[in-house]
Amino acid sequence: MNISPAEKFNILSVDTRLKIIELLKTRGALGAKSIAEQFDITPAAVSQHLKILKQAGLVNCQRKGYHIPYTINEEALEDCRKVLSKVCSCKNSTSINDLTDDDLEQASTNCLMEYQQKLEKILLKVKNKLSNIKIKVKDDFEPKENHQI
Repeated sequence: MNISPAEKFNILSVDTRLKIIELLKTRGALGAKSIAEQFDITPAAVSQHLKILKQAGLVNCQRKGYHIPYTINEEALEDCRKVLSKVCSCKNSTSINDLTDDDLEQASTNCLMEYQQKLEKILLKVKNKLSNIKIKVKDDFEPKENHQI
């Protein structure tokens, strides 16, 4: 089933599902009962959330006897992150790694100018920090004059 990014974000708009994703991300593979115990909801309710997350391709599962452990689908979540990053890249980006070549091609002139200004501010901070480090290192290694009375 091919689900659009908008549908995936709609699925992730439910707090419980976000909590499930975060739990699986931090704790690894878990079954519905273990997840339910963490959130004080029924295993049946968790199973319904997991079913929807699985249909969207956001989690994986593999039956092991009666136990069905669920894990996050890292590739699908990375795709969601890329979509969201692309949508938000110019206004909130502070790292040159946040924009892809495709993002730069599609960005408006105003967006690119804002991004350039942010990068210039960051670069100025880095230069000042390096300058301060050089001054400190220089002071640390210059010989001190010995004054004898």
